[in-house]
Amino acid sequence: MGKKVKGRKRHIVTDTAGHLLHVSVHAANIHDTIAGADVFKEALRKYPTIEAVCGDAGYRGTFVREMSSIGKKVDIVERLGSGWVVLPKRWRVERTLGWMNNSRRLSKDYEINTSSSEAMVCISHIYTLLKRF
Repeated sequence: MGKKVKGRKRHIVTDTAGHLLHVSVHAANIHDTIAGADVFKEALRKYPTIEAVCGDAGYRGTFVREMSSIGKKVDIVERLGSGWVVLPKRWRVERTLGWMNNSRRLSKDYEINTSSSEAMVCISHIYTLLKRF
C-alpha cells in the first residue's frame, strides 16, 4: 500500500521508443539522484538486459555513483545553451511525459496513495498505446 503524501514527484524509466518500463511516485522531499537510482534498480530487476541509462543533469552525483557500482553506463545529457533547446535522447522521456499530460486524471494529484498514482500512470500509458492500433 502506498503512502499518503502531499507533494509528489514522478520518475519514469522508458525504452528508446518512449515506452514506459517502470514508474515511481514518491514524496517530493526525496532528492532526484536518490529516487532515480531506486527507480532504475527496480527497472533493472524487471528488465535485466538494460545496459545503459540516460538522464538529465539533475541525476548527477549519487545516481551516477550508484549505477557505476552495479556496472551500468550512465550518459548525462548536459544543457546545450541558453533558452529552450531539445536535449539529445532526453526528448524521448519528455515525449512520454507529454503523452501522460493528455490524461485528465494525471493533470492534478487526485490520488491519495502513491501506489494508486503509479497505477494511473500505467493505465494512461496503456490507453495511449491502444489508441494507436
